[in-house]
Amino acid sequence: MSRWLLLLMLSVPPGLLEASVLTEPRPFNAEYRLEIRGWPNATIDHRLSRENGQWQSRMQAAIVVASGNEQSRFYLSPKGAQAVSYASGYSLLGIGAGNYRLDKDDLATLPDRQTALFELSRQARVADCTAGRAPCELRYLDHKGEPEHLEYRVHEEEALSLPAGVFQAVTIETWESDSPENRLVFHFHPDLPGLMLAVEYHREGETRSRLTLTALEL
Repeated sequence: MSRWLLLLMLSVPPGLLEASVLTEPRPFNAEYRLEIRGWPNATIDHRLSRENGQWQSRMQAAIVVASGNEQSRFYLSPKGAQAVSYASGYSLLGIGAGNYRLDKDDLATLPDRQTALFELSRQARVADCTAGRAPCELRYLDHKGEPEHLEYRVHEEEALSLPAGVFQAVTIETWESDSPENRLVFHFHPDLPGLMLAVEYHREGETRSRLTLTALEL
């Protein structure tokens, strides 16, 4: 579960698009069902909130044998979401597997994964990265502060029927340049930045894991 949570957090370089054309965020509480082959299903809680002019994105999940959480703070500027701080922690079988923190200096060049996930979804509808122009490149810092990158393309909007309701979704397909056969596919809400409607991880031609929105409160 921890590894799958790590795969969820992506980023784009800030400032690719003018902030004036981007959707303004709204606070929300979301609940997802995470299905991973060989693991018990897990529930993930995702909260986007605002306090003192900054936004906070927090995810946490737990099953019998593992738990994980991540949170970040950022603010919005004409250059996009600017990361301020990041923290995460994971454990397996009740044993601490790691706690990580990044501060503003660490995040001066690239954002953390939570801020990156928000910014990617915020730009999804207007990103100039359709099939004819793809692939585009995502750059971000992992939980240890190491730079990472993925390639991606944006697909046409589609309607998704989920336990939480029927939603229009913007789909972004991502992959690593050295493993193009493995795909992580995001379905974002076009009008609620940061909210994932569904995510699938495909490896070796098979769907290995799936995230689905089960409840949403604005």
